[in-house]
Amino acid sequence: MTLLRLSPLALSRSRFALSPLAETLASLHVLGAGYCDPWLASWYDRHHGAFRAVLDADPFAKGLVRLLRSTKWMPAHIVLPPAGGMRTTIDGELAEVARAPDALVRAELEKSVAHSWEEHDLGWLTGRDWAGRTAELFRRTWTAHVAADWPRRRALLERDVTYRAGLLAAYGWPRALEQMNRHSAWVGADAIRFSHQGSPDRVVGDEGMLFVPVAAVSRGTWLCEAPPASYALVYPARGAAATAGRTGPGPALGRLIGAGRAAILHELERPATTSELAAHLGLSLGTVGGHLAVLRDAGLVTGTRVDRRVVYRRTASGDLLAGGADG
Repeated sequence: MTLLRLSPLALSRSRFALSPLAETLASLHVLGAGYCDPWLASWYDRHHGAFRAVLDADPFAKGLVRLLRSTKWMPAHIVLPPAGGMRTTIDGELAEVARAPDALVRAELEKSVAHSWEEHDLGWLTGRDWAGRTAELFRRTWTAHVAADWPRRRALLERDVTYRAGLLAAYGWPRALEQMNRHSAWVGADAIRFSHQGSPDRVVGDEGMLFVPVAAVSRGTWLCEAPPASYALVYPARGAAATAGRTGPGPALGRLIGAGRAAILHELERPATTSELAAHLGLSLGTVGGHLAVLRDAGLVTGTRVDRRVVYRRTASGDLLAGGADG
């Protein structure tokens, strides 16, 4: 069992962040496979062929993707804690990836080979500037396969953060971390278990932990680390599978209260802010705000302030009315 140990100061400064690089890495895992989970099937079918063509034309990319998909040791020069909090950009993250010297890249990839459940050699590691070539592979993957879907994914990730921030405010970190994945759990008063593998415990620095959700959930959880004591735990966003598999409200509910309000009531099966609903449904903030006002006046939804945001959720009456649509 491996633990992340936090001082009271580190715990008080721990927070959530988003990482386009982590989302790209998770997507790369899915696209590099010969299969995918059902909730990713539509996106996978649109992008898998083009991604495989890139790998077939580039031995470096093909070797790296195969290794990343089969190792328990994610190379440290790739899995870096995001520096921009909820506003982290792919450009900033890739600039950091590209800075790693070749000696560090080789050392990390050799660790990945040693921790892989498949046999590998590094014969594809030819030439120079391996970090720059890695960053270019991630940039191409982001541009071709992730960027267009990022607004929808970002809205889903923000909803996960909103949900867990509400738990944090009401109950503290142990409850907020519940069910992030099957391995992570709060242990005692000052530690997070993030793996059942036997490796040295980590001591989190005074700036605290980052918790980073991803929507492409094929790999599960991984740890990002940067010296001297900066850590980020990447985890599958809550509801990613359920959101992708839902079909929307039934026509009867739309006829009763209007299609827009029915869609919002349906979405509020999980709490969300106005901006998250607007991004997910493709509606303007004004339109969503107007619908929420009507639903609130009818006693079907209620809003709760969490920091500077108002999070909406269905009331018991809203659940009863939407029950047939969500079944």
